[in-house]
Amino acid sequence: MINLSLNKKVIIFGFIFTFFSSFGQSFFLGLFNPSIRNDLNISHGQFGSIYALATIFSSLTLIWFGKKIDEFKLLNYSFIVIFFLILSSFFFSLINNLYLLIIGIFLMRFSGQGLMSHTSTTTISRYFNQRRGKALSAVWFGLSAAEFILPILIVFMLTFLSWRSIWQFISLLMLIILPIVVLSTIKNLSIDSRESNNIFDRSLNRIKSWKRSEVIKDVKFYIISLNMLAMPWIATGVFVYQSFISDSKSWEIYTIPKSFMIYSISSILTLILSGFLVDRFTSRKLIYFINAPLLVGLIILYFLNQQFIAYIFFGLLGVSNGLANVLGSSTWAEIYGVKYIGSIKALTTALMVFSTAFGTAIFGYFIDLGLSIETISLISALYIISVFLLLLTISNKINPIILKKA
Repeated sequence: MINLSLNKKVIIFGFIFTFFSSFGQSFFLGLFNPSIRNDLNISHGQFGSIYALATIFSSLTLIWFGKKIDEFKLLNYSFIVIFFLILSSFFFSLINNLYLLIIGIFLMRFSGQGLMSHTSTTTISRYFNQRRGKALSAVWFGLSAAEFILPILIVFMLTFLSWRSIWQFISLLMLIILPIVVLSTIKNLSIDSRESNNIFDRSLNRIKSWKRSEVIKDVKFYIISLNMLAMPWIATGVFVYQSFISDSKSWEIYTIPKSFMIYSISSILTLILSGFLVDRFTSRKLIYFINAPLLVGLIILYFLNQQFIAYIFFGLLGVSNGLANVLGSSTWAEIYGVKYIGSIKALTTALMVFSTAFGTAIFGYFIDLGLSIETISLISALYIISVFLLLLTISNKINPIILKKA
């Protein structure tokens, strides 16, 4: 990577970190749901409650530790994150009771879904100015690649390896790869490093940078967040309880793992398109469409049962995911500036992680109540419609504050 430009090195760093964040993502942990429940003899609802509790604690911890990216040298911060992820993955293989399950899920959610994705997107959002949308699209390909490859691979590996052996292999793989990636890409990157574009930089410097203490007092932050969090909590419920959905719809065992490939492809295609659209029209204008594909997918899931519906549903889920990944990072930088983006992103990432806990808990609760996947889909669709109507009420306020020239 010595001959690559700094721009490309930063994107490679972001890509690899988002790929490896997948080991703490719900779609990946959900693949081990049946194996863990069988070993520990727990129900869907019990697993969901434990998953939610551990995820809530991870989101609260992330609010504090995530803001340190604004204070530490990125190289040092990245190595701390890697250490947590390797430790968490190995610990996960040792789980043999409910208490260790809580700790294991906490560590994976905090280090994987939380810190790895937070480090990647914060670095990209801060470093890139004019081409932020395209850069974010590029790094989120890492997660899409993982979603394409890992589900079918893990289901296959579980046929001849124990789930504990798989997690030990994962921790070894990260120990070998991640330190090399960090040293080869962002070794010399500082907190003030920026993509160079003089005209754009002058315009960027006129946008007020909000502190996190100011952001949490801003009403539009919460309304926008409610819309952004629809995708994480609904998708998490789907990922964690994919076996329940498959059984409810009488789909074959490989239907949903293969549907993840469609999900990944549609995510990638949407990432490519949305990166260009963000740089051309801004995230603030695109935010209204973020949940539209997911809403259509939920309606289809409510009315139809055929096996091919899985591919359509996950395809539409992937489109919303692609939009959410780019808009979820770039929108905050557009509205609130980049000086304190690390602490703001720590908060928004924590909220995202918290929403996944909510999704796991509420899906598990609904399942234990005996609600069908159709009824759960309807409830999810009504949530999306409600928060969209709220967003329309602040449509004329989603703009950055431009500072007057001195």
